[in-house]
Amino acid sequence: MKNEMELIFDAVSDNEGFARVAVAAFVSHLNPTLEEISDIKTAVSEAVTNAIIHGYENLYGYIRPGEMTYKERSGTNSGKVWLHCTLEEDMLHIEVRDKGKGIDNVERAMEPLFTTKPELERSGMGFAFMEAFMDDLEVESRPGEGTIVRMKKKMGVGDWIGGEE
Repeated sequence: MKNEMELIFDAVSDNEGFARVAVAAFVSHLNPTLEEISDIKTAVSEAVTNAIIHGYENLYGYIRPGEMTYKERSGTNSGKVWLHCTLEEDMLHIEVRDKGKGIDNVERAMEPLFTTKPELERSGMGFAFMEAFMDDLEVESRPGEGTIVRMKKKMGVGDWIGGEE
């Protein structure tokens, strides 16, 4: 059986939590483990956050109050983020897409600890977390056109409480 959903939302920090919960709810009928839910929510959070702060450079919500003036906040590019999920049997496919500024060097951007926003105290671990928590990660980007992050996770492979050894 195949099931899919798609959400389109403004690229503002308030929607990151919405995206996380939406994907968790989408897979809930499979009775995922807490570890699976946590992995999925973390990976989605990182992908959506990257789209917002790197793709659109919408920093409002990621900077402490008082560090940006009203004019700077209202001038941020909110753009749109597309979240598409497909569930085919026990395989979850997640795609997070933006039409922001894109990534000049995807290979470099995926290196752990690399960040283009050190002033925001970003750790540079977003892609590393996505890769660690999902079974497959693919990033496609073109400068000036945006970025697509594709992730896969096989559901139902986690340890079960009380399961046989």
